[in-house]
This record gives sequence, C-alpha cells and structure tokens, in this order.
Amino acid sequence: MYLRATPRKNSDGSVVRYLQLAHNIWDPQAKRSKVQVIYNFGREDANNRAALQRLVASVTRFLDPDQALAAQAGEGLAFVESRPLGGAWALDGLWRRLGIDQTMRRLLAGRRLDPSAERVLFALVANRALAPSSKLAAAGWISDDVAIPGLEHTSDDACYRAMDWLLEIHHELEREVFGRVANLLNLEVDLLFFDTTSTYFELDEPDEPIARDQRGHALPEATDPAADDGDGAKPAGFRSHGHSKDHRDDLPQIVVGMAVTRTGIPVRVWCWPGNTSDQVLIRQVKADLRDWTLTRVIWVADRGFASADNRRYLRRGDHHYILGERLRSGSAEATAALSRQGRYQQVADNLRVKEVKISEAERFVICYNPEQAERDAAVRQRLLAQLQELIAGTDQLRATKRAELRGVLSTKPGLNRFLRVTPGGLLRLDQRAVKAEQGLDGKYLLRSSDPHLSAEDIALGYKQLLQVERGWRDMKQVLDLRPVYHRKEERIRAHVLLCWLALLLTRTIETTCQQPWPALRRELERITLGTFAGPAGTFRQRTELTSPQRTILAKLQLADPPRICQLTPAAAAS
Repeated sequence: MYLRATPRKNSDGSVVRYLQLAHNIWDPQAKRSKVQVIYNFGREDANNRAALQRLVASVTRFLDPDQALAAQAGEGLAFVESRPLGGAWALDGLWRRLGIDQTMRRLLAGRRLDPSAERVLFALVANRALAPSSKLAAAGWISDDVAIPGLEHTSDDACYRAMDWLLEIHHELEREVFGRVANLLNLEVDLLFFDTTSTYFELDEPDEPIARDQRGHALPEATDPAADDGDGAKPAGFRSHGHSKDHRDDLPQIVVGMAVTRTGIPVRVWCWPGNTSDQVLIRQVKADLRDWTLTRVIWVADRGFASADNRRYLRRGDHHYILGERLRSGSAEATAALSRQGRYQQVADNLRVKEVKISEAERFVICYNPEQAERDAAVRQRLLAQLQELIAGTDQLRATKRAELRGVLSTKPGLNRFLRVTPGGLLRLDQRAVKAEQGLDGKYLLRSSDPHLSAEDIALGYKQLLQVERGWRDMKQVLDLRPVYHRKEERIRAHVLLCWLALLLTRTIETTCQQPWPALRRELERITLGTFAGPAGTFRQRTELTSPQRTILAKLQLADPPRICQLTPAAAAS
C-alpha cells in the first residue's frame, strides 16, 4: 500500500496533481499486477496535506517507536549519539558578546600556534563551568561528551599549549576584558572589593625556594635560593606552607586574590606563593589597577588589611577605603568606639549603624545586627555549658592533672576565651570575659577615610564584601578550583586564570537571569544535540526548546541554537 500522485494537464497548460491511496493486486488473467485505488484524497493542496499528516499520525500509533521513526524518516536512518549543547551555547554566546574571543585572537596573532587556540581556551573555561575535571579528562570531555561550537575535538597537548599561551597574554587580556565588561554591563567601579583565599595541594613537601620579586614571580636570572638582587627579591617556593584559610596548615598552598565589583563581577585575579602575607598583597593589587583608568575608587577589604601602612597606601591617588576593624583586638580605636554613647540608626531589616567620633582623619561606624546578636548569644551559651562540664570537679584533681586540662583547653580558642585560672591554679569561668563578650554580640566596627559617604553607605558597602566571599565559595565548590592537577607554577597560574574566566561568565549570567548558576546550568544542559546518520548522509539536530530555556536565552540576548546544526551529505560512490 502506498500513496501516489497522478498529474493532469488542464486546457490552460497548468498541471494539477491528485493524491490517491493505492496498492497493487495480481490479475491472473492478464498475468500481471495492476493498480487498485483504495481512496482518492483529491487535489494536492494544503488542506489535503494536513489530512495526510493526521492519517500518518493515526497510523503510527499502532507501531513501535522505532518502527514509526523508520516509517517516517526512511529506511537506514540511525540515531548515532546525543551531546549536551545548551550550557556551552550560552557560555559561548556571552564569551562573544564580551569580546573575549576577538581579544584573544588579536593578542595571540603573530604566534606560531594552533588556529583553534581561542576555541580550546573557551572549551577549557566551559569545562570549569559545566563539568570541572583535569585537563586530560577535559580533552576527552570536549572530544566525546559535549558539543562545543566551533571545536569538534582536541587533545591534552593542545590544552596544555593553550594554557601556556593564556599565561603569556593574561595581563593585556585582563585589562581589555575589564574594559569590555564594564562598558557592556555598565558596571559601577566606585567600590572595588578585594579579598584573598588559599588553596592547598596534596604534597609531602613544599616547592624548593627560588628567588622572587616583590610581586611573587620567579626571577629567572637568579638561580641561588639565597640570592638577593637588591630589588627586594625573596626566596620562596610557589607551593609553600602558610596561614591556610582552608584549615590545612599541614599542606603546602598558594594564595589567590580577587577584585570584585559591588554586583559580584570578578574583574581580576592574582596568585602568590603560599607564605605571602596579606599586608604585601594589597599593595601589589592597588599598583596593578593603577593604570586601568578607573575613576575614584573606594577600596573595601576585610580586617586583615587594616594596618596603618596599608591604610596610608590605599589613600594614594585620591582613593579611599572601608575596612573592618577587630573589636576584640583591644586597640585604642576599638575601645574608644565601644565606650561612646549614641543611638543606632536603622538602615536595613537586620542592620543598625551608629557613627562615633574618635579622630579627625578617619570615621568609625559601629554596625549592629540583632539576628546575629541572638546567634552569638546562643553559641556562647553552648560554649559556656561545654566549658563548665569540662572543669566541673577539677578542684579535687592534682595540680598536674589540672595543668594538663588547662593545656588542652588552651588549644580551643572558643573555650579558652572564657577560662580563668585562680592564683591557686583552680579552673573557673571568667565572668568578666563573659560580660565583655555580651557587649560585642552582633556588632562589628568599620573605619573609612571617605568624608562624603554616609554611615549607611559605609555599612552597606562593607556588607557587600560578601560578594567576594560568595565568589570564593563558587570558585571552590561549583568551579572546583581544587584539586589542581598541575605541578608547574606556570600551569597552576593558568589554571587559576581559567577559573576566573569561568566565574566571570557564570556570575554575569547569574546577575542577568537572577538565578543561581547550578539551576541555570541544569536547565540549559537539557538542550542536547542529536546526531543521525542515513544513506543520504549525516545531520545533527537539537532538541526542541522549552519555555524556561527560551526565557534564559532571551534574558541573555542570545539567539536560539539552530535546529539543524550540521548537515554532511554522503560521499558519492566512485
């Protein structure tokens, strides 16, 4: 049974086709087959075509899915594979909108390298955002598991070479990317947030010390670790022991710094040896950004950067700062601020502020969070109950046993803060310390050099420092900054740059769509690209877009992926 079209020529010369459902029957008298018409559909027009489509749909209900597909698509069509497309498509669209592709191609021009170097670097950035893995695994992911626009396959060697090229151009790339991003997204850079973190390595021993400049970069001309070229070079291994913010002081680490705008967009990233102090870092950061033609900048940083030398340095160039101050430090400023009387001003649902007058050169603002005060009180009560349980009955112990317990408690700062030892060696709760802590519940102190900002702006500006902390959390947990599968310093630095570019893209998408990246990624990755092969050739077709997927692409101002992405005719037989 089949459908046939019978043409008929009209008197005016036009040709009309009629559609008929027919089948062949055997005529025993004529000894041949003849056509028997079962049903006439009439003239071939739009209405009859719609009727045929309904007939086909009705017939295929009685077939298995594979039989129905073969009946409609033709014999020999095979479904070869399916790969996620949506996540890479969205990241690549934003990559191009921000001009990162053009900037990379221009900066890499003139070098003897793979023409697809920019595509390989984008694929490595997409790997951090979509399926973080080692560079060896990333090469397999690019070649076999995902659809990267403009890149069918790559190798691990190509990935490593691309990382080396990225490190060569990263200074110019960071500068130009910042300019493009700031203009395209209308970023406000009047407040620039800076903070550091550390990432550790599973090593038995740190790297061998080598001579370095004040920026922490190795000096190739100095091979003696003890050498000093008179320019402040200090011997240090890149992966070194230092103060770990991951609470892994037993392992070598590197220090990573990041500058972020008030909307959470990371504008630049830095790497230093693991034993570099915070006081040194912020000076390099300010010097590096000095030539970026920024307008008046107010630096917002945590209390680790509040030394007098750092404050003087941040004031250079008509810049100002908002810095946290340790209330428990016992400094003259903290003591004076807490002793001042005054009324708090409500600036947010969970934030109250009070400016106190201490000096003419700086302004001090005490911030109070009632919800945090309740949490602090609850934590302190648990600590006091635990400490009371530990020291109960210790009066009957020998002095040596009490000394041992005191030594154990000294390793627990939260408990040791409330421990008092009498002249006779007895262990007691320090009620004065408890009362002092009660006065600090929910409070933190800020200092600023800007004479024009209101107390509310100072408090809210510092509160936005959480954007940096969120960036560190995403870089470590979503983009998998560690484990770092590299041992060479250059590759480690390039790996951090890839993570920064991935964070730049994902945070921009989050800001635009007002949704977290993991949820957006999950929805976008449902857009897949299927590959079909048949006698006529091979073609790749994406899945139909859902309403949420179209909404995400529309918010990002990106075109929908083409329905047919690739069509390769079969080679003609010789």
